[in-house]
Amino acid sequence: MKKRNLGKTGIQVSELILGGGYVGGLLLQPDKSFCQSTKEEAKLKAVQHALDSGINMIDTAPSYGNGESERSVGKLLPQIAPRPYLATKVQIHPSKRKDLAGQVEKSIHDSLTRLETSSVDILQLHNPLKAVDDKRHLSTKHLFGKSGIINALEKAKNEGITKHIGMTALGDTNSCILALETDAFDTAQVYYNLLNPSAGTMIPKNWAQQDFSEIIDVCEKRGVGVMNIRVFAAGILASTERTGREIPVTGMGEFNFAEDEARAAQIFKYLPDEGYTTAQEALRFSLANPRISCVVLGLANFDQLEEALAVNSKPPMPDSSLKLLNKLYEENFSLDV
Repeated sequence: MKKRNLGKTGIQVSELILGGGYVGGLLLQPDKSFCQSTKEEAKLKAVQHALDSGINMIDTAPSYGNGESERSVGKLLPQIAPRPYLATKVQIHPSKRKDLAGQVEKSIHDSLTRLETSSVDILQLHNPLKAVDDKRHLSTKHLFGKSGIINALEKAKNEGITKHIGMTALGDTNSCILALETDAFDTAQVYYNLLNPSAGTMIPKNWAQQDFSEIIDVCEKRGVGVMNIRVFAAGILASTERTGREIPVTGMGEFNFAEDEARAAQIFKYLPDEGYTTAQEALRFSLANPRISCVVLGLANFDQLEEALAVNSKPPMPDSSLKLLNKLYEENFSLDV
């Protein structure tokens, strides 16, 4: 599998990496149709096949399946080879402000216990950012202030618990940019896909979705590795089937599933038929951006893994198709929304 630089980390990461999140669910509730055995054996077969195909990183988090994703990875690590790079996350509760640094340390300890390891390659802040704290979002004031959140992450790095520190660039765009410009982070998980490419390209003034203000440019200037998340937009770009695990894709503003499905339909009507599935077209779009280090795959079953892996040996989306898409974005998908 082709590899790319993960920013200033020095890691040569595979273009596709395995995500352990809730929406895909491969590390939580895998489809056993390809492996008529236990759920654990189905997970093992899928992950080993991913590694055999060149994927060299697994990305998980404490919140995925209430710790089940991390526990699954921890059980798999002694059974798989070669050992992949391991990335997990820290999520804190902004409403409990008395000991935010203590929350970071506890989150790290609990993750390492579930992962059955003493260290990880990347430890990422999972909280979306905002100018002011609320129940879910973390303000940049508390991130970099006397609370010690960044200090606690840097302490983990200095102690060898993690090699690199990352963030999740969701929430308020300006707050995310401010965080990146501190140079505290080595990697960023960035929302970028066919439905909303604003993290990587200039969009029109009448844009109806969240504007990520070409945040990939900020990452590139700061040497921050870009881990592309939500490439399938909670499954909308991958399949017409719904799992019930779909969640708002950006976390900001209203989430209208029907509108996103209508946008997706317009995209695939515009794109020339080159024999790819919609999921493969979504991946080709992301991989056409050379500033993206890797795409985090959220997969539900083994067939989707095979479908994604097939893209890596194919050319990325051509400039002619990208120009068609830019025209569609300028017209706001030709929808009155």
